[in-house]
Amino acid sequence: MPLSLSSSPTAAAAATTAASGAAHRFLYPHRPCLHRAGKNFVVLAFVPCRASSVARGLIRGMADVETQKAASPSLLAGHKQALISLSDKRDLSLLGNGLQGLGYSIVSTGGTAFALEEAGVSVTKVEEITHFPEMLDGRVKTLHPSIHGGILARRDHNHHMEALSRYNIGTFDIVVVNLYPFYEKVTSANGITFEDGIENIDIGGPTLIRAAAKNHKDVLVVVDHKDYPAVLEFLQGKQDDQHFRRKLAWKAFQHVASYDSAVSEWLWKQTEDGDKLPPSFTVPLSLKCTLRYGENPHQKAAFYDDKSLSLVNAGGIATAIQHHGKEMSYNNYLDADAAWNCVSEFKNPTCVIVKHTNPCGVASRQDILEAYRLSVKADPVSAFGGIVAFNTTVDEDLAKEIREFRSPTDGSTRMFYEIVVAPKYTEKGLEILRGKSKTLRILEAKKSEKGMLSLRQVAGGWLAQDSDDLTPEDIKFTVMSERIPQEAELQDAEFAWLCVKHVKSNAIVIAKNNCMLGMGSGQPNRVESLRIAFRKAGEEAKGAALASDAFFPFAWKDAVEEACQNGIRVIAEPGGSIRDGDAVDCCNKYGVSLVFTDVRHFRH
Repeated sequence: MPLSLSSSPTAAAAATTAASGAAHRFLYPHRPCLHRAGKNFVVLAFVPCRASSVARGLIRGMADVETQKAASPSLLAGHKQALISLSDKRDLSLLGNGLQGLGYSIVSTGGTAFALEEAGVSVTKVEEITHFPEMLDGRVKTLHPSIHGGILARRDHNHHMEALSRYNIGTFDIVVVNLYPFYEKVTSANGITFEDGIENIDIGGPTLIRAAAKNHKDVLVVVDHKDYPAVLEFLQGKQDDQHFRRKLAWKAFQHVASYDSAVSEWLWKQTEDGDKLPPSFTVPLSLKCTLRYGENPHQKAAFYDDKSLSLVNAGGIATAIQHHGKEMSYNNYLDADAAWNCVSEFKNPTCVIVKHTNPCGVASRQDILEAYRLSVKADPVSAFGGIVAFNTTVDEDLAKEIREFRSPTDGSTRMFYEIVVAPKYTEKGLEILRGKSKTLRILEAKKSEKGMLSLRQVAGGWLAQDSDDLTPEDIKFTVMSERIPQEAELQDAEFAWLCVKHVKSNAIVIAKNNCMLGMGSGQPNRVESLRIAFRKAGEEAKGAALASDAFFPFAWKDAVEEACQNGIRVIAEPGGSIRDGDAVDCCNKYGVSLVFTDVRHFRH
């Protein structure tokens, strides 16, 4: 989805001199010769041009000079040639010597040529073919008909081969190119100036790659050093394989597309003051692994890394290190992401247990072991087989507690988990957790950065939005009721409010003393979610705080009154209903505190 910016005012004709036009048509005989210019754009009108007698004389004179230059016999059509120009020179010696051993003449540029010669490979430098030196600080090296003609010529078109013979241009059978390290430069810890960023945009490399990929029937294009052994093996074979060629061509175009997406993303940030929603953009995805199946066994699935510049060092489950256990599944990634995003929002030592992307247990304590026990206690049935996440180091004591803790439902069943996620583990902690189960997935993750762009697919399109980064510290809790909540009650309301943000709508959370007591999620109406939360919290709900992710549309004989009748002491909700007055009156009747946040936390 490349950036597409256009204008449509009437173009004005631009004058050109006869001499410059003739020279242009000599160098580029099939290019447009009529230029139209507008205020914000340039149009090239493709029309046939005929050279004047003066121009024809100039062309003949230049052609006579060219024909006097004898091309190197090894570079004429019919000889096997490879063009190599690399920024990343890993395994270059393997490739160069391998190609030379197969009878290929090597043509190369600058530092690549020097590295090949150091490896004992005979090299013809590009300027020996173009009869033109590298110029403009290296900006122009390979942009020449003697190079691109040899790449783009179709071997099955006689007039193509006749043209090469006429101008003493040799064919290239292999093009091996990778690009300036733009991605690494603009994401380096030391930063980069705008001017340096521009200079690290590769021009000649993408042009070579695209040319070779387009003509892949005759030219092998290679952009990845990992493909060198396969390419050498292919060249040793006696039969051509167009499927192999097409795969390399696909990889080449994908390589250039990802490169261009990084340049586009970087330039947008330089021009639009960091606006996250450009008119168009490309998301560069790189396959990390294939998965056993998707959400269900009949669905194929894979996991991709997002290589957007904005996500470099941004943390999250995608970059987590797996220390132990079975391979991650599609659902594992979703649940681990939900657990990690939730636990990372708490400042105090916290444990979060998630099942089907909903937190079923959350507790914060200075003693992380106690926080873990309380998280399980909130809903031990749901916690069994869930994902447990911590925002502190898992040491020996915590690992033992995770391994040995028994379910509160019967006091004997050892708790089972799919995944443990934490920012760090001690060596002993890891050793103990590995002993709990061969399948237990142990992930070490970095806290996700805030301010990310959130993408979600719908049929035929994508939704984009800022990530929901607001926490209680960013929100003003406005007291609407006659009763003012005590400090401890307000803290309970803030804790419940942070928890409810991570529960699927319609969402209700009941909490007290920095511990989730019960939650109701995903119900079509708010009353049902409230009743589920009370059923889980039981008698502990008396004197607790209740948070709702959105306003209550009704109060009397509805959710607000039920909450008051069940002993809730403070309710936190966004407000915004036309019946907010009813909610205030209801809370006043029962002596319950009501606070508005003016912030909604829908999660679909």
